[in-house]
Amino acid sequence: MRPQESYTRTAIALHWLIFALIAAGFALGIYMVDLPFSPLKLKYFAWHKWLGITVFALVLARIGWRLMHRPPPDDAIIPPWQRSVARAMHVVLYALIVVIPLTGWLYSSAAGVPTVYLSVMRLPALLVKDFALAELLKSVHVILNYTLLVLVAFHSVAAWQHHFIARNNVLRRMLPWTHPRRGNNGNA
Repeated sequence: MRPQESYTRTAIALHWLIFALIAAGFALGIYMVDLPFSPLKLKYFAWHKWLGITVFALVLARIGWRLMHRPPPDDAIIPPWQRSVARAMHVVLYALIVVIPLTGWLYSSAAGVPTVYLSVMRLPALLVKDFALAELLKSVHVILNYTLLVLVAFHSVAAWQHHFIARNNVLRRMLPWTHPRRGNNGNA
């Protein structure tokens, strides 16, 4: 692939790092929620929050990067309806990746539980303690996470379809090991 046909190395790194952190946070969330109350469960909740805050910061960086660095052009052989669906899917994925950590933070705030990032930086409570609102926000947080899971599955299936059935570069342009080497003047 030519450099202009691929995402930048920074975009690729942020994409896969955010994916890995979301997967870890989701798995940890599923595991920890049914554990009996204990110091271990509290530790897992802290780790889950750390992952969420890190994802939130990285997705803001990813959005900033994307605004400053245009993605590679769509392959001309991809039908316009697929390009439209892909753009809409990306907008929804970005929105969920921003909103989900916020709902977790709002939930913690309404539950009266502080969010202390990496056991060092106490983040401000975004709401006053309100247990009824906390329960609602918890439900919203869970529903949005499962919505993200379904959309990521569709996103992945579409990427595999482009790779194995349509045999185009849609997936390859986001894989780090297929990224073209660039000279010293290339964008990272």
